[in-house]
Amino acid sequence: MMSLKRVIALYSLLFFVSWGMAQATLRPLSEAKGIAVGAKVDVFSAINGSDSLVHLSDYLSKGLTVIVFVRGQWCPICNKHLSHIQDSVQQILDKGANVLFVSPEKPDFIQKMASKTGVTLDILYDEGYKICDAFDVTFLPEKSMRVLLNSMANVKLKESHSDDSERLPIPATFILSGDGVVLWRHFNPDYKVRSTVKEILDNLPK
Repeated sequence: MMSLKRVIALYSLLFFVSWGMAQATLRPLSEAKGIAVGAKVDVFSAINGSDSLVHLSDYLSKGLTVIVFVRGQWCPICNKHLSHIQDSVQQILDKGANVLFVSPEKPDFIQKMASKTGVTLDILYDEGYKICDAFDVTFLPEKSMRVLLNSMANVKLKESHSDDSERLPIPATFILSGDGVVLWRHFNPDYKVRSTVKEILDNLPK
């Protein structure tokens, strides 16, 4: 039987490992760099706004996949970005690629985004920021920005997201090959600067 002293030591170790992992993503905007072109991503599964489980592997098996990170239905620039991509999605499909959106918001809020934008493509709920972390786009906004969003803009990040950390993703876009390698990315810490449909089309392999 393990001694009480060893049990306490083990629990302490687990606590500090978990705490360290959590602190790793509670970082400022400047420390998020985005996964690099040429890197291979880990496949993931997540539910969409309709609570259906979606597998990245299913998308990759069809060929190229465009992954777009969005902040939430409260963000007018995100909504405009989604609408533009939805309106031109056939052009992307014609070049042999599919589109997948990723949001840290819960399914109920994802449904609101779909309703606002008319998007029929999959918007995945990134529970626990696992996908955002894997793509290295997660950051913690400055306290003044969080206060502004939650009070003046009535965003309520703790209510809409899966935890109360109030983290956000940089709204980056990645093009993946069929084997999950990053072929191109649009990564700009300025949330107002988004990938355009033309940029996506121009960077899809011929």
